[in-house]
Amino acid sequence: MVILGVDPGYAIVGYGVVHYERSKFTPVRFGAITTPAGMAFEDRLHIIYDDMCQVIAKAKPDALAIEQLFFTTNQKTAIDVAQARGVIVLAARQAGIEIYQYTPLQVKQSVVGYGKAEKKQVMEMTRILLGLEKVPRPDDTADALAIAICHGHSAGSLLSRLR
Repeated sequence: MVILGVDPGYAIVGYGVVHYERSKFTPVRFGAITTPAGMAFEDRLHIIYDDMCQVIAKAKPDALAIEQLFFTTNQKTAIDVAQARGVIVLAARQAGIEIYQYTPLQVKQSVVGYGKAEKKQVMEMTRILLGLEKVPRPDDTADALAIAICHGHSAGSLLSRLR
């Protein structure tokens, strides 16, 4: 199974593609879509959409795993990130990809085994699980890979129940 994990944002969208088979993860490609500050917001959304369509076309994922939004303070940021998340989900849906959502707690639990793990722990465990020499940068990219790993663990347990 090929999984595209996405950490949504509007300045930086982290993405990570992993191949998951027999409880083993192999990194395929990862990086970040960036948009310049000061650019009209609708133009930023357009860049995110176009670049995500390209990532999807190259990776041909079976599933998109994306973080659910959780904001407690800045409503403007939450609305803007939600809009960016919307164009990402649209790109995946138009490509016929199944979409799965995970909370930060679920990602931490899946990757580290502890739902209240610190970001540094999640990043290091992501590096180890993918056999990478160093933690991918920016942080959004590492977060996206962790989200993909979370889906692999979740989908793997669902598949084993069907057998």
